[in-house]
Amino acid sequence: MSKKILITGATGFIGRYCLKLLKDSSFEIHAATRQEREDNEIFWHKCNLLEKGSAVRLIRLVRPSYLLHLAWNAEPNVFWSTPENLQWLSASLELLQAFAEHGGHRVVITGTCAEYDWRFGWCSEDITPLNPGTLYGTCKNALQDILSSYSHETAISTAWGRIFFIFGPHEHPARLISSVTLSLLRGQIAACSQGNQVRDFLHVADVASALVTLTTSDLQGPINIASGRGISVREMVINIGTSLDRLDLIQFGKVPNSPTEPPLLIADTRRLNDELGWQPSETFQQRIKETIDWWKLQFS
Repeated sequence: MSKKILITGATGFIGRYCLKLLKDSSFEIHAATRQEREDNEIFWHKCNLLEKGSAVRLIRLVRPSYLLHLAWNAEPNVFWSTPENLQWLSASLELLQAFAEHGGHRVVITGTCAEYDWRFGWCSEDITPLNPGTLYGTCKNALQDILSSYSHETAISTAWGRIFFIFGPHEHPARLISSVTLSLLRGQIAACSQGNQVRDFLHVADVASALVTLTTSDLQGPINIASGRGISVREMVINIGTSLDRLDLIQFGKVPNSPTEPPLLIADTRRLNDELGWQPSETFQQRIKETIDWWKLQFS
């Protein structure tokens, strides 16, 4: 009999890529969504997890042995401070408890680099202090703390995928790489900061691959999901401008840096690479090209 996996946030930026990978696995796939959907390979369940009791009803119906919990508010310029973070924390706890009480075996939940103390720049699961500066990061960190303690009190296996900076097809158009690419494709000025911030970017397909690999493993605790390499925002933007032959439209220094934005954020990926045995399938340059080509197709 196939093992059942339930994935939340299945229609989101990361979720759609996770589903593609899971379709090639031996899992019986169940996915939660707020809209009616049909798929011969996936059991879709219409469910609003923010409604009290909905998570319990869903778990009771599906009774999955694996849970990949991706759902959360990720709307740009909103998710950092929206009170909905508190609702997602509450809904996630309800989901986790129901999963454990109905025979769940393995759960992976996505976290964020915003849990770390950004003053340190280099983020290691075992070394860098956790000191979130936003409501989003605080709620995620609280969930991770509870997940860790709860796993010691129950029989479930748990892991926490701490995601850094993502890019790729289907990204929200307000995010950095997509917004710059769209501006240049439209022949519009791409106003940017000086771009000296160094960030750790990973393509969404690789993020999904790492999460699915983590879900099917027995590795526990927090694991950074990132490339482990830094690139400046300026270099990233120039890369896009060069690919589209529109460097003339890029204006650095037109957007002020946020006072809360750190100069450096890079992940220690030794747990991901050495303990999980995971590596990206393509080079960074190949992934950037894929992303730009996908946006080009949206204009063709």
